Amino acid sequence: MTGTPPILQPGVCPANTVPIVTPQPQPSVPQQQRLALIEQARKAVLESRTPISPPLLAPWVERSWRRCLDIGLEPRQHITFDTVTSGAARHAIEANQPLLRAAAPVIQSLSRAMAHTRYFAILTDARGLVIDVNGPVDRSDPQAANIARVGVDLSERAVGTTAIGTTLADLQPVWLHRGEHFFDDTSVYSCAGAPIWGPDGQCVGMLDLTGVNVLEQPALKHLVTQSARSIENALTLGQPHRLLLCLGWPGHMPGDASDGLVCVDTDGQITALNRPAADMLGVVAGMTPGHCSELFAVPVETLFDAARQQRGPLEVPLWSGLRLSVRAQLNVGGERGAVHGVVGHGLPLKDVETAMIRKAVDDARGNVKEAARALGISRATVYRKLGKR
Repeated sequence: MTGTPPILQPGVCPANTVPIVTPQPQPSVPQQQRLALIEQARKAVLESRTPISPPLLAPWVERSWRRCLDIGLEPRQHITFDTVTSGAARHAIEANQPLLRAAAPVIQSLSRAMAHTRYFAILTDARGLVIDVNGPVDRSDPQAANIARVGVDLSERAVGTTAIGTTLADLQPVWLHRGEHFFDDTSVYSCAGAPIWGPDGQCVGMLDLTGVNVLEQPALKHLVTQSARSIENALTLGQPHRLLLCLGWPGHMPGDASDGLVCVDTDGQITALNRPAADMLGVVAGMTPGHCSELFAVPVETLFDAARQQRGPLEVPLWSGLRLSVRAQLNVGGERGAVHGVVGHGLPLKDVETAMIRKAVDDARGNVKEAARALGISRATVYRKLGKR
């Protein structure tokens, strides 16, 4: 057999697994052509200030470029990645604890998906302030180390067009490659971003996947979008509720991140819902969803009875005339949010368990015995789940 053998990752492969082969990708002809189109767009918009035809540039990129020009930014000026004061950074971390807890297991999972791509994850608040970084950051490379720091302001106004600023401005998932960034200094980056919506329908932050001097990976737009949905679902499930309603259209196979999630208290009031549920029920962002009986054309007792009897999905009519497939589940943790018995949709069970155990230890200020008692498990289980010795 001839040819160059594949490059294997160092270390011993576990039994019954396929050896991990590190691909050695090279820029394809379409990617080279795309870089040429981006350069044409830069000359047209950023130098000549003229309109361009749609194939040259995604519309959200052009909108961002023009917003940067409108506030007086110039693509050739050098930028610094400034951090806010330590007090402001600390306040942002404290204010976004629910987001950080919900994101932690999701980011760990997506890091595995892109382990050999040299991309890393950045989590920001709704203003574009970095509150968490996870992944293979090359700290010896200033271009990576400059942005991968908690407290750095990566908003559009601060650093021009990036996935972070564009996502927060347009509130939609985006993919940006090299010269699509506004500043010449940021043309070394490639990044995907997606907004994260809170249970109240407001944007609470965004998730970004960034690489430095790497090949284009547009598939990361799908990965970051799915990951953002999983974080949103974890945020929703963390709200106090007695009843969880998992929604889908009739015929839909339930159990993924696209499920609608509705949290209901003991009185039938809706305490939280995720974006798919809001879309299915016609609840506008910022609108108070109200009582179950205002949306579902059945008594709320019917939904509670279905949960107690574990009857499986029901077809439930809405007052709009539509029908939804609804699976009702009781939250045995009561009004404290999903702790036992309810698994975050889009999250592996083991990641949800680990996140809940870590939260219990944090709440107990590191006291493992107290955390184990609160969870009703042994200290040995806590140590095993967290990988401690």
